[in-house]
Parts: sequence; C-alpha cells; structure tokens
Amino acid sequence: MDSIAAIALPDLWDRVFGTQPYPDLWVVLATMVAALAIVLPHTLWRVSRNAITIAHEGGHGLVALVTGRTLTGIRLHSDTSGLTVSRGKPYGLGMILTAAAGYTAPPLLGLGGAALLGAGRITLLLWLATALLLVMLVMIRNAYGALTVVLTGGTFLLVSWLAGPQVQAAFAYAVVWFLLLGGVRPAFELQAKRSRGGAGDSDADQLSRLTHVPAGLWLFLFHAVSLCSLIGGGRWLLEV
Repeated sequence: MDSIAAIALPDLWDRVFGTQPYPDLWVVLATMVAALAIVLPHTLWRVSRNAITIAHEGGHGLVALVTGRTLTGIRLHSDTSGLTVSRGKPYGLGMILTAAAGYTAPPLLGLGGAALLGAGRITLLLWLATALLLVMLVMIRNAYGALTVVLTGGTFLLVSWLAGPQVQAAFAYAVVWFLLLGGVRPAFELQAKRSRGGAGDSDADQLSRLTHVPAGLWLFLFHAVSLCSLIGGGRWLLEV
C-alpha cells in the first residue's frame, strides 16, 4: 500500500500541477461562441446567470474574510439574486472592498482563469474552481443555494477527474469565456435599472454611501474592470 501511495501521489501532483496541451484554435473559438450563446439571449441568461451570481457572492465572501470581517452566510436565490452577510465595522476599507468585490469578481476570476489556461494549467484551473466551490458550500445558508453550488462543483469534479484532456480543455475554456463575457452584462443591467430609478440599494449605491463618491463612478469602475478583463483574458485565450 505504501508503494502504491508513493507512486500515486507523484502522479496526482503531476496531473494537477503539470501542463496540458493547448486545444486547437477552433475549439477556443467554438467555446467562445457557446459562451456568447448562453450570455446574450435573455431566456438562457436567466438560467446561466446563476453561475455569475455564485462568483459574485463568492467574491463578497472571500474579500470579507481576507479583510478580517466575519462571514456569517451566503444565500443564492432562484431569481439569480444573492445575499452575502458579514459582521464587522459598517465602514472603512474592509467594508468598501467587500462591497466592491461582487461585480468585479466574475470578470477577475475569468481573467485569472485565462492566465492559467494561457500557461497550460487546465487541470489546475478545474481543481481550484472545485476547491473554491467546496469552501463556498460551507457558508451557504439556503437549500437552493446549496443545490446550485453542489451541482456546479460536482460538474467541475467529474470533468477534472473522469474526462479526457480534450474534454477538459473544452470545458475549461467554455467556463472562462463565460466568466469573461458573462461578467460584462451585470454592470449594464445595473446601469439600466438605475436609469429607471430602481436598484437603490445596489452595490454601487452602498459604495457611494460608504465613500461619498457618486454611484455612477463606481458603476464606471465595474464596467472598466469587466471590459478590461474581457480584453486581456480574451487575448490570452486566443494565443494558442
């Protein structure tokens, strides 16, 4: 048993942290088109947006922990909204960073994923995503949220463990394209709601109250982060 473990552990290490071959350019382009196909149509977006909400609320939660706040729970709802609750000072840098992390998390995760794929770390990307989802699951406080995270994490686990290199590559590229492209749309949706007088308690409005900086400037930041991430990440993905 010891010899088997000694052989298996290096193999597992190489499998996770080693590099994998880049897919053909047509695979990269096909996964980009597939991501666009579930981001642009409103009907499909109403379903696929759940994955963006996971990243959005996960961003709030992760930054809350990093800045020393106490994360008390995350809730994901069937209307693709979410809520992350943390305890700590209701002002200051930690609260500002936590509030700013939601809309910026999906595109920044996509940018980080594109960097990993650009370095050929396909399996590592899938395992890191699975680990983050498992950590997030511990903080979920409602049944729908738990089901959503379990199904998403289970998909990543099955692909990373059972699928071949070509399927892993296609799946990883599709996920990263989705984060990059899907990370752009929520800021435009928020802008549209605010133009109609809605979303008065949005992240941008909370940040405005915390910093005394107009909410429109925070919305501009969300746009800038998402669009710059799409441009930079897209360049990495297309350099195959």
